[in-house]
Amino acid sequence: MDNLKKYLALAVSGMEYVSSAIYLLIASALAVLAFFSFYDVLICIAGLFTAPDLTLAVLETLHTLLLTLIIIEVLETVTAYFRTNRVQVRPVLIAGLTAMVRRILLFGVETTGFTDIAVTLAAIIVLTIAVYYVGADDCAGE
Repeated sequence: MDNLKKYLALAVSGMEYVSSAIYLLIASALAVLAFFSFYDVLICIAGLFTAPDLTLAVLETLHTLLLTLIIIEVLETVTAYFRTNRVQVRPVLIAGLTAMVRRILLFGVETTGFTDIAVTLAAIIVLTIAVYYVGADDCAGE
């Protein structure tokens, strides 16, 4: 029975190493994506000066910038896992809020139905409330 516990502990330890390796690969991929996304933001900003339609160019630049922020928030979640060995919810919620704001920017460009607008606004309200309560828990825990 003692050998079984040792093998079980060894298996669990091995799984923790595999999990950490996967998180490290994800963090590396997100870091590369963040750099490429930021490079795309710089290209969009440079294109603002020669854009035939400045409004669409600004919207595209905002979309790219917000996508970069989303990638950075998800990367922050992974790096916070390495610091605390816990998955933190608040950066994921903030990334969700950023994605919803990004979606709102599309409303001015694409034709959008009332249902899509209502669902997006409901998601923003729910995410905002969740960020508030998760933030309150974070402050109480310190």
